Amino acid sequence: MSHRGSRVLRLDALARVEGEAALHLTVRDGTVAEARLRIYEPPRFFEAFLVGRGHHEPPDITARICGICPVAYQMSSCQAIERACGVTVDGGIARLRRLLYYGEWIESQSLHIHLLHAPDFLGHPSAVELARRHRAAVERGLRIKQAGNAVMEQLGGRAIHPVNVRLGGFYRVPAPAELRPLAERLRRAHDDALETVRWVAGFDFPDTAYDGALLAMRDPGRYAIDSGTPAFMAAPAAPALDRADPVRKFPVEEFERRVVERQVPHSTALVSELDGRRHLTGSLARYAISGQWLHPSALDAAREAGLGDPTAGVVCRNPFRSIIVRAVEVAHAVAEALRIIDAYEPPSRPYVEVPPRRASGCAATEAPRGLLYHRYAMDADGTLTLARIVPPTAQNQAAIEDDVRRLVQARLDSPGRPADDGELVALCERAVRNHDPCISCSAHFLDLTMEHG
Repeated sequence: MSHRGSRVLRLDALARVEGEAALHLTVRDGTVAEARLRIYEPPRFFEAFLVGRGHHEPPDITARICGICPVAYQMSSCQAIERACGVTVDGGIARLRRLLYYGEWIESQSLHIHLLHAPDFLGHPSAVELARRHRAAVERGLRIKQAGNAVMEQLGGRAIHPVNVRLGGFYRVPAPAELRPLAERLRRAHDDALETVRWVAGFDFPDTAYDGALLAMRDPGRYAIDSGTPAFMAAPAAPALDRADPVRKFPVEEFERRVVERQVPHSTALVSELDGRRHLTGSLARYAISGQWLHPSALDAAREAGLGDPTAGVVCRNPFRSIIVRAVEVAHAVAEALRIIDAYEPPSRPYVEVPPRRASGCAATEAPRGLLYHRYAMDADGTLTLARIVPPTAQNQAAIEDDVRRLVQARLDSPGRPADDGELVALCERAVRNHDPCISCSAHFLDLTMEHG
């Protein structure tokens, strides 16, 4: 619709983003005046209906928040409650938890790379069309995903919403012979994962850079996934406290003081800021903060793919190149999963007891899409009195909006042929998909509206 020089463009049922939302872009006199990611799905009230439940229930309940990354919710909830109860889970049980988490990373990142993100770079509207033209690549991605699913099925009881996870560990742990078939699949998946890194490294990437803070877990000596403390790398323009190590850490107990959520009129998701400024969590942040501790094979693959050498302090801030980082993370997860299986000895018991007490506790782990924070408080009998969950997509909302605004503005300012609506819409879609937002674990990003004036 147009009148007096203004146009409104609507795009419905845009696929390849998990969840339902709208993007509203306003352009006035050649300037992007506003970019809003409007998450309009109704609240799901998980925090509210966790209150009054027993302290052993969150791992099963929160897993239902997401069908793609349920393990992330289980691990964050387990660790938060165990911390509240003064229980530490380590040794063989902790390694099995990490193995399960790697399974989720493998299947989730592979899904995004091959079915959601790669079509953008190769000019295809869907994964179906991509499979027609690049069958071998898609089949390779599905093999990798199936290997991750197999890990989740073996340790979690099933690939979606695992049922074998419990507070303190697992209901049952596998015998070494049960893991051997997984090792065989993962060895094949490792070759496939390295080939995927080479494949996506050959894509064409627009030249852009995210200029805000990067937030991820840090556990020196390990590419953090289920351990460590929150850490951030400040925006490039911000002064560095330590030029030798620009990463700054803070205790997870300070998370809600440092990462503050606020309501905005255009979204049912809360918007987060780190120390009053927008920040980004996810693959780019992890690579910046922990890249030096990648498995050697993944680190070599990253260097060969042109990401630079994180051991020398090189940081990748181009959101379009996040697809390479995710592929490197898959290679890392497969290699580390193999390492755990090769050294596996069953723990003496599948779980440690976690007796309740009047207390509160918090924890954070790295979901495929970024840092996921949980906090719980309970009465002496274990009845929950409070639940707080801060997912990565809500944290990234402001960064996604800023990415869209900057990219569209750069295209409008570029010399040559003026950008038409279709080109700008496609650019907005790509900017959103770079961050793999998990809006509500479905598969649509809806109702893009663009106004020109």
